[in-house]
Amino acid sequence: MTSRRRVLSRSAALIGTASISLLLPAITRAQSAKLRVGLMLPYTGTYSQLGVAIENGFRMAIEEQGGKLGGREIEYFKVDDESEPAKGIENATKLVQRDKVDVLVGTVHSGVQMGIQKVARDSGVLSLIPNAGVHAATRSLCAPNVFRTSFTNSQPTRPLGAAMVARGHKKAVWITWKYAAGDEAFEGFKEGYLAAGGSIVKELSLPFPNVEFQALLTEIAALKPDAVACFFSGGGAVKFIQDYAAAGLKGKIPLYGSGFLTEGVLDAVGSAGEGIVSTLHYADSLDIPRNRAFRLAYAKTYKLQPDVFAVQGYDTGLLLIHGANAVKGDMNNKAALYKALESATIDSPRGKWTMSKSHNPVQDIYLRVVENKENKVIGIAAKALADSGAGCKMA
Repeated sequence: MTSRRRVLSRSAALIGTASISLLLPAITRAQSAKLRVGLMLPYTGTYSQLGVAIENGFRMAIEEQGGKLGGREIEYFKVDDESEPAKGIENATKLVQRDKVDVLVGTVHSGVQMGIQKVARDSGVLSLIPNAGVHAATRSLCAPNVFRTSFTNSQPTRPLGAAMVARGHKKAVWITWKYAAGDEAFEGFKEGYLAAGGSIVKELSLPFPNVEFQALLTEIAALKPDAVACFFSGGGAVKFIQDYAAAGLKGKIPLYGSGFLTEGVLDAVGSAGEGIVSTLHYADSLDIPRNRAFRLAYAKTYKLQPDVFAVQGYDTGLLLIHGANAVKGDMNNKAALYKALESATIDSPRGKWTMSKSHNPVQDIYLRVVENKENKVIGIAAKALADSGAGCKMA
């Protein structure tokens, strides 16, 4: 009896009704008519604000369609992945096997995404990646059922080097966290910077999510490069920008970065963020009607200003809407569903983008500068940039 009560209690907590098939088949049939969406995102830790922004954007896109997908009502299941790679497989498995989701949306951390990737490939569940840029997801470990709506880790930083050299900064120090996202962001930066004629004085790193930057900033001051390029995000980005200014480097050694450095943190860093130049597939100030309408609606709905993570969540919702509508809610019609997702053109706040053959966005990368706590667009660093998709072979 204890075991039975535990099962009933857990089921009730998850879906609001104790729907155990043997006991309540009618209720189970009713529940199964709903399209089950699993959200596996970080809700605690350094990336917590990113997870919330992604979910907000995703839900807003769905609500704009009357809260339904392909005519079906939606049931949400949430897991906090804690940005903990060691729990990635376990958490994704909970959503797929326990909650039997029709689609799994996640995640932010590239290491956690590798766990989701394994579960998605093994189970065949539709997997939509709203942020994590780990290369393997749309390269060597690509899959017909995995689609990314964000970027690869090297995509935003590939055009950064040419922009730096064009400004006369030919000798740079690179600094990041030592993990997949940092390594792959460096890959893109190095390729673009060296091709443009720049040279990398030194590569510096520290373990994720360590934010003890002082020793490395002292080393940067001693090296006296033309500029510093970096990859940080979330709470770690706030600390790095603040420490960079406090160390006296702001105004002496220009700071460049993957645009995630200044996303969602400008109010927190204040004047320390002014003048930072970055490259990214979105900017707050992007002056197109779609972005203006999105920002107004998001601010009205959540009483917050949206950032790139909210846009990526929103676009994930738009992509899922496109696919679900194409198959009239029949998510088991895999061939038609995948074809619809592959051929989609997403009318996004970042500008229209399409899906590459390896299921990664083909998109513009903007050159931005922080002015008055805003990422101001000052040019297009790369037009319709696609990731190589190297090693991708669809099963």
